[in-house]
Amino acid sequence: MDVELNGREPGVAELHRLLLLNYGHFTSFQVRDGRVRGLALHLARLADGAEELFGHRIGVEEEHRLLALVRHALGPARDASVRVTFVPGPGGDEGPPDVLVSVSDPAPEPPGPPLRVQTVTYERDLPEHKHRGTFMLDHHYREARLAGFDDRLFVGRDGRVREGTSWNVALWDGDQVVWPQAPVLKGVTMVLLQIAMTMNGTPWALRPVAAADLTAFPGAAAVNSHGVRGIASVDEVPATDTRLVKLLAETWAEVPWDEL
Repeated sequence: MDVELNGREPGVAELHRLLLLNYGHFTSFQVRDGRVRGLALHLARLADGAEELFGHRIGVEEEHRLLALVRHALGPARDASVRVTFVPGPGGDEGPPDVLVSVSDPAPEPPGPPLRVQTVTYERDLPEHKHRGTFMLDHHYREARLAGFDDRLFVGRDGRVREGTSWNVALWDGDQVVWPQAPVLKGVTMVLLQIAMTMNGTPWALRPVAAADLTAFPGAAAVNSHGVRGIASVDEVPATDTRLVKLLAETWAEVPWDEL
């Protein structure tokens, strides 16, 4: 993995500062042939987070600077996984945030075999933001593995389905795609799929889903920047209808790419 801080290699003292601070927000995306899906949505996410968490407004010029930082960090690489993170600058609350760009190998395609997920009651702090407070996400991922599952699906204290540790969940009721309505991260992949489904006429709905009603859905999938991954079972209940994964994968292939 290559990491740049404000367009240069960070020093030891800067890395130490970043390791000590568990504050900030980020966006992650896949780059293929120098292009990104949903680039405007990723920039909007960074802008929203910067204003909410740092009181810092991002204008057009700074958007151009962010893209330049990403291109610089990528160098000659045309395919990669990229994370752009806003972290507190050395001035803390008195100055603008620093920009950390991490570049690693591209995610495998397809994303992997279907997941066996376990439900658990948990609600992320500030769920509308993709922030650095990931300790509990890692904890739940580990606990799921220890329990013989692949990952966890969060359910709110109100009994409503929310999101996975690092993904949005899509459900299939036999006729349409259902996205659980709850306080969750509006994942870029999820939003792009919803836009594409609206354009190609695929029926979908956004509505509250009670955890107790999950058995009524014969199909489920996890979606994030890596793409669409099937869900084989929720708790011990199998999700045997694979039409959802096929439908979402085909729709995802229709989503256009943006030049960096």
